[in-house]
Amino acid sequence: MSKQSWIRACGFLIVGLVLGSSLQSTRAADAPPPAKVFEIRTYHTFPGRLDALHKRFREHTMKLFEKHGMTNVGYWVPKDSPARDNTLIYVISHASRDAAQASWKAFIDDPDWKKVAAASEADGGKIVERIESVFMDATDYSPIK
Repeated sequence: MSKQSWIRACGFLIVGLVLGSSLQSTRAADAPPPAKVFEIRTYHTFPGRLDALHKRFREHTMKLFEKHGMTNVGYWVPKDSPARDNTLIYVISHASRDAAQASWKAFIDDPDWKKVAAASEADGGKIVERIESVFMDATDYSPIK
């Protein structure tokens, strides 16, 4: 192989590598971001304990969720009785179902959470009577994804 042929072959190789890596970057940029998993949770409190639950979320829980990779989406209370007196409904999102499982484990094991939970129950006992949890995927037409 002549020196010119060898230089030309190396040039083609370099151009091919550059183009290949550019196309790979373009494909990665064009790929849709990984789908989030949403979790809707409904907390039913013991009678008279909803305000204590609001205080705990407002002052501690939301920050601890973020610390453990959970994204706070929204929090609601029903407008009508009897549910409005003892129900908190909220939505959080996770990177994946596996991430949700890891985040919840880390949250429950967090010494800060254990301290907050104990302190919030010191004055009136247990707050939450029952929790319902549903994991959801956003539809392809949903404004939130």
